[in-house]
Amino acid sequence: MNMDIAKHLEGFFTNISADARITVTHISVYTAILQTTYKLGTNCLAMFSFELMQIAKISSGKTYYKAVRELNEFGYIRYEPSFNKNRPSRIVLPDPFN
Repeated sequence: MNMDIAKHLEGFFTNISADARITVTHISVYTAILQTTYKLGTNCLAMFSFELMQIAKISSGKTYYKAVRELNEFGYIRYEPSFNKNRPSRIVLPDPFN
C-alpha cells in the first residue's frame, strides 16, 4: 500500500479546524498513528498502548485511552481494543477525509 501521508494530514487538519472537541492530545495521538502506519506501509496497526504512547509523548494511560476512544467516536480512526494485556489492540486509519 502506498499511503499518501500528505492527504491524510491535510484532511485531518481541515476537519479538526471546525471540530472544537479536538485537543492537542488528540492531534498527538493521531499523528503518532499516522506516522506508524506510514512507516509500516499499512493503514491497520496492531500495537500495544505503551508503544503509541511513547511516540505521542503521552505518559498517562488514562489520557491516551481517552484520546483514542474519542478519536474513534468522532470518526477519525477505528479502534478495536483487545482487552487483553498480552494481545495488542487494533487501530485502523480510514481513507483520507474529503
